[in-house]
Amino acid sequence: MNEISRTSELVVVLTAAGCGLLAGVLFAFSGFVMAGLNRLPPGQAVAAMQGINVTAVRPPLMLAMLATAAGTIAVTVIALRSTDGSTRALLLAGAVLYLLGGIGITGAFNVPMNNALDTVSPTSADVAQHWQHYLTRWTAWNHVRTAACLAASVCLTLALI
Repeated sequence: MNEISRTSELVVVLTAAGCGLLAGVLFAFSGFVMAGLNRLPPGQAVAAMQGINVTAVRPPLMLAMLATAAGTIAVTVIALRSTDGSTRALLLAGAVLYLLGGIGITGAFNVPMNNALDTVSPTSADVAQHWQHYLTRWTAWNHVRTAACLAASVCLTLALI
């Protein structure tokens, strides 16, 4: 990446690391947290996820997500100032993948599902139906945002080569 400054390289490195970090956090949920919760009785699974959702909207997760989003905006500016077509394409792809796939999906799908789950009583008669519906949809969208964050990290890393 000869055409950009050392400061810009550092921004790209930190943003790629942020995307990778978030891909790892989301992978953990897709890989074993949700399956572990699903081994609990549905009411306990709902209560546990409700507790997780409360703690998720605090630092450090929110700081990591928002700082990485800010990094992708900076990466977009760097990309638009870059003269190399392949570097520009990789930087823009990484930024778009994270902003749409990581942040966009979170806001459009996972957060509304979390908010809906918050209204479910863990002792309600239909808690099992609510849990299975939530588990299936939430995990599917989480897979997508995991893949998007990982792909963003890969794109940003390749732009550094």
